[in-house]
Amino acid sequence: MPQEFTMKTIARMHSDFAGKFGVPRQSGLVEALESLVVFEPEYRSPAALRGLEGFSHVWLVWAFDQAAREGWSPTVRPPRLGGNARLGVFATRSPFRPNPIALSAVTLAGIEETRQWGTVLRVRGADLADGTPILDIKPYLPYADCRPEALGGFASAPAGETLKVECPAELWEKVPPRRREALRAVLALDPRPRYQEDAERVYGFGFAGLEVRFSVEGEVLHVREIEKPGD
Repeated sequence: MPQEFTMKTIARMHSDFAGKFGVPRQSGLVEALESLVVFEPEYRSPAALRGLEGFSHVWLVWAFDQAAREGWSPTVRPPRLGGNARLGVFATRSPFRPNPIALSAVTLAGIEETRQWGTVLRVRGADLADGTPILDIKPYLPYADCRPEALGGFASAPAGETLKVECPAELWEKVPPRRREALRAVLALDPRPRYQEDAERVYGFGFAGLEVRFSVEGEVLHVREIEKPGD
């Protein structure tokens, strides 16, 4: 019998990414990225987090709110395969699914009290854009969630850094020092769509309140501009 379930947004991600472009394609690829999980007012109860301090990692269950579509397709084109080969949607982590739900394992860097938002979670290595709705949070259990013998299919090796990043010193100085390594790693992962190889094209995305523009020639990414929107 068909069933439908109503999901509630329990929290939202506060991250350095203004939109989905530039966000790492999986969690854990850029551990230097720090974000805050800010609970919705209804769920700002410290009691709901009691015991979570004993865990080093958590699962974030969230919604692909910027990729939701009407209908679905049984096959998709994974970026890891260059966007040319089609695989079954349930064999991928594509955002274009019957239910646009995602799962990310992140490092729990701290549980903090704030005057503005109450108790928040500080996490590292997340792959969520700013404002992303979070549907649930669960502790990561090493004995159940880590399977060293597991096979990874077409994505058996992590998508590591592929580009050398070159940026003039005067542009790097516009980035807050504690965010420079995170931005460098994000750029080195090659945030371009996999099917685009135009060396003349300039790409851009929002990061930490800045607009970052770059181009790629061969295996070198050149940062062209870093500026605050409106400057």
